[in-house]
This record gives sequence, C-alpha cells and structure tokens, in this order.
Amino acid sequence: MASNGEKQLRIALLIDADNAPAERIDEILTELSTLGEINVRRAYGNWTKSGLNSWQNRLLEFAILPMQQFDYSKKKNATDMAMTVDAMELLYNDKPDAFGIVSSDADFTPLVMHLRSKGAAVYGFGAAQTPKPFVNACSRFLYLESLVSDDEPTLPQASPEAVSTKPAADAPAKETPCTQMPAPPRLRIPGAQLRGDTQLMNLLRLAVQASEDESGWARVGAVGQQIGNKTSFDARNYGYASLTKLLAATQAFELRDEGTPRVAVRDKRAARSSGAPAN
Repeated sequence: MASNGEKQLRIALLIDADNAPAERIDEILTELSTLGEINVRRAYGNWTKSGLNSWQNRLLEFAILPMQQFDYSKKKNATDMAMTVDAMELLYNDKPDAFGIVSSDADFTPLVMHLRSKGAAVYGFGAAQTPKPFVNACSRFLYLESLVSDDEPTLPQASPEAVSTKPAADAPAKETPCTQMPAPPRLRIPGAQLRGDTQLMNLLRLAVQASEDESGWARVGAVGQQIGNKTSFDARNYGYASLTKLLAATQAFELRDEGTPRVAVRDKRAARSSGAPAN
C-alpha cells in the first residue's frame, strides 16, 4: 500500500456472487487493500436465489453493495453482462486505477483485455478450474484456493496449469456456483513436480536470463517484474509465499542474500556451463 503521502490506487471491486464463494471475501479484500483503496465494492447476482444466502452477512460486514440481476434465461443468468456494463461505466466515468474481478467465468476475458488496454490494472480471483484465457488476461490472478491462512494444512496436487485446463463444459461455472463448493486446502506443489512443469520452468529460466548481469545473477525483484510483464503470475498459486521460495523449491536455481532486499538468483545450468563460482 502507498505510504509517505504517495497517492493510493483507486480500486473498483466487482464480484460475480453467482460464481464466487462468500467465505473468501475477507482474504480477497485483504489482498486488494495492500495495493490501494477499494472505493467501489459491488456484488452481482440474483439475490432471490437461496444459493446466495451465504453472502448476506458478508455484504453487511464489508459494506459491499448488492446488485440485483434477474435471470432472463434458464440456461444462463445475466450477471456477467450486468458486471460488464457497470465496469465500462466505471472505466469511463469514475476512472479507477484498477479493478478487482472475482469470478471463474471466462466470459469476462474480453472485458479484462479492454480494461487493461485503457490503462487499468485488473486483479482476478477465481477457482482452480478457471479457464486459462481469463487467468492470463489479468494483470495478476490468484486462485481462491491459495488465499488461506498459513496454519491450514497443505497437500500436494497437480500444478494450477494442469487443473485449470479442464474443459469448462465438464463443470459449467453458472450451473454449479462456487458458493456450494468448499475450497480445498492450500496446495504446495513439491519441487520435483515443479521441475516437471516445462511451461513454468521455461518461464522462470527465461525471466532470470533476461534480468541477469554479467556474472549471471539476477535480482529476484527484477525477475518478478519480467514475468509480470509477460503473463499473469503469482507464486502463491503454487503454494509458496514468494517468488524467492518458489525458485528455491525448484532446486534449479542458486540463491544469494536471501532474506534481504538484495536477494538474487542464478540458473544452476548456466552457472555450470560457464564454470562460474557460486558467489
């Protein structure tokens, strides 16, 4: 969060309540509050449905404005359209610096791409089965399963890439609301499984390579910025609190100055091929 007189980001939070669990809203607000001030808080859904009863206390507790949207069709509700219309109105009238979009529905992908093209950051929150186009369109996307306290149990599981590529037809987001599904424990993917994720390892190695100095070392902060400029990424989606811990878990990189702002990383393969010393 901004400090020392620096202007805070103005964030508009839009929640697809038909497709998001009420029990995670506290963690979502905590996450966004580290980035700026959440000036707009709206939750969209057909509030005549009993499936949204779990949201009632949460709306009152966190001053979230419920936006009523009736279903115009039995096959699909109109929540996503209402959210899209409001997001566009906010973009051009209120001009927030960033949007928080809570949903697992890929229908919001074009909206997210448009918001970003107009200079607004978009922070997405959704379930592990959220389609990749929506995930990748966001400035940053966090799986709701990763938004749990550190004292909750951890279990090994396939990487988010493997989980989220499940066809949407297998579990329609609107037909099976997330509010009916308890979130699983936080997942910490083992190092061997991380190394077997070719897409992840290529992403990390290319980012380190693009940020390295003459000796092959790269500041972890610069690596994270390089990755963020390319795609939506957050180490917590793999069960690690920071990029540094994720890099260490892969056992494919050397680290120095851990625990300091100068923490740096080097690809072990590149270090071996050059014969460079560890420090």
